[in-house]
Amino acid sequence: MDLKTAMAAAQAERSKRDGAKNAERKKRRSGADLGIEPFDPMKYVGKERADTASMWLVIVFAVVVTLLMRYVLMPSTTLDKTDVLYILPLTMLILIPQMHRIVMPERFKEHYTKGTWFRACFLYTFTFLSLSFLVVNPPFGDIVAPQLADEWGVVIEHQGKFTFADEVNGAENEWTLEQGEYIVGGAWVLFGLADNVDHTGAEVTVVHQFQNSENVIESDATFWEEHGAEVDAWRTAENKSAPVLLPHADLDQPFAIFLGDNLAVGEHTILVEIVEQGDPWENTRSYTWTFSVNPPELSAE
Repeated sequence: MDLKTAMAAAQAERSKRDGAKNAERKKRRSGADLGIEPFDPMKYVGKERADTASMWLVIVFAVVVTLLMRYVLMPSTTLDKTDVLYILPLTMLILIPQMHRIVMPERFKEHYTKGTWFRACFLYTFTFLSLSFLVVNPPFGDIVAPQLADEWGVVIEHQGKFTFADEVNGAENEWTLEQGEYIVGGAWVLFGLADNVDHTGAEVTVVHQFQNSENVIESDATFWEEHGAEVDAWRTAENKSAPVLLPHADLDQPFAIFLGDNLAVGEHTILVEIVEQGDPWENTRSYTWTFSVNPPELSAE
């Protein structure tokens, strides 16, 4: 073998080894062979701008829908049809793709896919729900009537001493007589109302029902003026179940309803109707309580 032939064979062998190394190196690095597209900075920037424009379009759309719901749809909707206030705005999700096609420039539209509509629907839903909770509550609205501050209770006044009746559950109090068929002393229903706007702006009607009689009773403001500071002191060892009537102090509106002296055995029903002119609706709430006067023989069982 001459020198020329030997050099040609060595060159061929070297090329073969270099080709194998290059192939192995190409398999190990990321690139087109692994299905990864080459990075295009201009395309990336365009996609980011398209996504940002989509985000702000959806947020503005949610704000507009929320304001229309609150100030157009809500005042014209009755309380028995309030479901439409959320169902109708949420069905407007179907307008999001079409709105993008109408509003967005052509250079953005090529970047929008099914993933874009999925993200936009989530963003719209949570933005609308957050804003709707904001605009229906103070200071933008008031759709809830005043409610019971905490508990209600019945207190019996006899010879200047006040004793709370026993609480059976949240809607019933009871008083068991030691003798006779009537309570010795006067009975007062005490409670407080709390509101998130104005606890004094509601009209409160209290009705006392017993057997076939029904009486509307006004609250006695002088009771709390005279005895307000003493109510907590009426909790004694014999009255561990005495209620907490005004947990928010001056923020609660106190009520003292005098049911009468010498109440007879039986169930006395107290109806409390609350009506408030809210924003945008008239807010209402009602409570039904029972005060049971038990005869002496029940205490022996």
